[in-house]
Amino acid sequence: MSIYTVQASAGQQVSDAGKGAVDGVSSWLEDPMTKEWLITNPLRILLIIIIALVLQWLARKIINRAARANIDNGGKKSGLQKKLRGKKHVKPEETDPRVQAMRDSREKRRQSRVRTLAAVGKSAAGIVIWVWAVLAILDQVGVNVAPLIASAGVIGLAIGFGAQSLVKDFIAGVFMLLEDQYGVGDTIDVGDGVIGDVEDISLRITTIRDIDGTLWYIRNGEILRVGNLSDEYSIARIEIPVALTNDTEKAWDVILDAITDAAKDPSISEGIIDAPEVNGLTTINPDYVTFRASVKTLPAHQWDVQRIIQSKLINRLREEGITLPYPHGMGFPRPQES
Repeated sequence: MSIYTVQASAGQQVSDAGKGAVDGVSSWLEDPMTKEWLITNPLRILLIIIIALVLQWLARKIINRAARANIDNGGKKSGLQKKLRGKKHVKPEETDPRVQAMRDSREKRRQSRVRTLAAVGKSAAGIVIWVWAVLAILDQVGVNVAPLIASAGVIGLAIGFGAQSLVKDFIAGVFMLLEDQYGVGDTIDVGDGVIGDVEDISLRITTIRDIDGTLWYIRNGEILRVGNLSDEYSIARIEIPVALTNDTEKAWDVILDAITDAAKDPSISEGIIDAPEVNGLTTINPDYVTFRASVKTLPAHQWDVQRIIQSKLINRLREEGITLPYPHGMGFPRPQES
């Protein structure tokens, strides 16, 4: 056998091997299973992810637009409503700047609630969309999702027993938002000495910043009672102890005049809704009596009003010779006349 014959035979073998490899790859690529796992399924999974992203974007867009429209058009009647109701007559008291300030406060609270509900709605929509996407992807890779869906009730029951507090927090958060108990920016008292401004609300946690700057994270399910100190209006309450050595009628008149003048201070006058009142004697002790005065203010303005009135009131009492018990039964000496 000549060398040429050997070379030709080797070349033929290489050619046959190459052709066989090509045929093998071609047949592998043409196999339905290969096409399904390398082409069809990845494309379908990619399509599911794209659809989920688009749906999430659309949901966020719709919720944001609805919330923005609600905020921009809050309190405004439609054209049909205006025609049916006719021309609106403005009452004289509606032009009062204090009434307008109260309306602005209510509108601010309403807008805060709308923003909170919009944030919760976007989170809920995202959860629903991506749960659907995960189930659809599992179905594409051959996982039977029917048993998973059927067993969701059992799994949910087990999770419910194991995470009762978490479920309780979410349910309490839902009812809190629906009932509009408080909103971001409100000053609330949730008990146990926690009083402050609401900085953030979620379905599980309410975040409160107290007067000392401490940030409290409180689970909604643990809030058994809540006092909203900035809803609709507030009351500035002033307790004035007066020694029994004074004429109570004169003390009453001096206190009323003092708080009426103090309420005209430019720093607090815009936050006061109604004229100050002296409610009368609240306590009578063997050595002193206590007067109570109250001022109706805009939400969360009561503390500023109380501080200013108290600082001016004590000076007026000294000027008028009304002595305060210190300690009980001993009054401040009357200022010496120069």
